[in-house]
Amino acid sequence: MIRSGKICGIFISAAMASGLLTACSGGADGGTAETSITEIIQVEEETPVDLAKVTIEGTKFMVDGKELIINGVNTPWEYWNDFGGSFDASFWDQHFADLHDIGVNSVRVWVNCNSMVGIKLKEDGTVREITEKHWQDIDKLFEIAEQHQIYLMPTLLSFDHFKDKSYAKRWRLTVTDDTAMQSYIDNYVKPFTERYGDDPYLLGIDLMNEPDWVIENEECGRLPIESLSKYFAKCTAAIHETNPETLVTVGVGMVKYNSDDPKYVGNMVSDEKMKEYGGENACLDFYSTHYYNWMKSYMGCPYDMSPTDFGLDGTKPAFLGETSAEGGETLVGAYEKSYNNGWNGVMMWCSNNVEKHADNWADIEEATKRIEELAPEKVFPLGKE
Repeated sequence: MIRSGKICGIFISAAMASGLLTACSGGADGGTAETSITEIIQVEEETPVDLAKVTIEGTKFMVDGKELIINGVNTPWEYWNDFGGSFDASFWDQHFADLHDIGVNSVRVWVNCNSMVGIKLKEDGTVREITEKHWQDIDKLFEIAEQHQIYLMPTLLSFDHFKDKSYAKRWRLTVTDDTAMQSYIDNYVKPFTERYGDDPYLLGIDLMNEPDWVIENEECGRLPIESLSKYFAKCTAAIHETNPETLVTVGVGMVKYNSDDPKYVGNMVSDEKMKEYGGENACLDFYSTHYYNWMKSYMGCPYDMSPTDFGLDGTKPAFLGETSAEGGETLVGAYEKSYNNGWNGVMMWCSNNVEKHADNWADIEEATKRIEELAPEKVFPLGKE
């Protein structure tokens, strides 16, 4: 995307004022001037916004040919189900400004939390309506994010949808019923990608928060792991077919569902599994597995090891999509150790104290500023504005 209109406009105006160019540009003899506007003005400037798009090279995130480290946080919601509900632009504007000031460059946001706010399903699980307010609120969020150099990772669904007492059955059908699944893809996943896939401040789409609990917990339905793998594959393929440059991940809650290590369940989003259900376009672009201290005795601590030593396959960029300072570990220690051990970044839970794992602002500031001090050129590859 090249935004050259303003620059070209300046040159056109200057040329007209100097007499080099008129609205009709006739020559002195009344003929047509041989030099046209396009011949005089070949000025295009890629603005920082245009260059901000995140791409992937090997196991690195890149921006304009420079490496990007995810120095991030979760700000999952202000009010549960903000988008299409009680979205308050002033909160997000101020919060993103505050985050930018302390070196944060990326935020994970749940654009739908559960129930029927913004996205309304019929009893058979097919889509009844996506409200205009839902889209308008997300439009505004992206506008605010760009103003503050914040990359967004919107999370489309959570395990919470599947335990919602009033509407859980409908949401479960989007995963287990082919017709309902395709309806959700056609009416929401594809339009979401069409609307935001080219936005330079879209880091990537997170298809679901912690599907692990949909598999394990009775209250979430204990749906088959194969159904979730198929759902993720179909959604990812649809996103990539709609916009090949749009990056996709799944916020897996425990590495045991994101690893091929034989001691674990198996990687529910491995390339092999995704291709099986969705074809060549179905592979995820990066991993964003979660970690909390209670997992340490079962799975080890990712801060102290590389992504591959933790159990990931080493084929994609990988960062910790949720984590928190617990069990004697400081947040600054978690961020710095992860950086030194080759992770592509960290997003702590959470920045605005909406849930139990929240750390205080001073801890967040210390952690994100430390990474900005260690690698400013990787936190803001285009320079901090």
